[in-house]
Amino acid sequence: MKAKNSKRLDSIKAAHHSERAKSSVRMEDYLEIISELVELKGYATTLDISRYMDVSAPSVTKMLQRLDDNGFLEYEKYHGINLTDKGVQIANGIRQKHGILLEFFEILGVGYDTASQDTEGIEHHLNAKTIKQLRKFITFLKANPKIIENFKNL
Repeated sequence: MKAKNSKRLDSIKAAHHSERAKSSVRMEDYLEIISELVELKGYATTLDISRYMDVSAPSVTKMLQRLDDNGFLEYEKYHGINLTDKGVQIANGIRQKHGILLEFFEILGVGYDTASQDTEGIEHHLNAKTIKQLRKFITFLKANPKIIENFKNL
């Protein structure tokens, strides 16, 4: 039993020290919001981001500067916010994960609100291999609707 607990602790430790640290997740959230706003309105403002992220405008400004420094966006104070190709690539990856997870939860019969909440909680933490396998599994299930029907009748 001690070895099992140790393995679990090592797993938790590795997850917290992985490249997907909290700040990385937060940066991805910002890129996702900016991408959505640009698609919806044609532009993103600090105020819009502040409202959707539920953080202060100065916090948004600080993160935008950080994202700019890391090459994810072009940001000039009091001007528009544009994602770079690098920023668009990350935002699109998050959107893709989001869609796959929502579709999977829909197949499971989880309500939309719960599925959306859960998706936001895990979309940043899944390995690309896991997403690839989930996509394959969803494709398999959709090609075999009887399996989905049988599952929903349980």
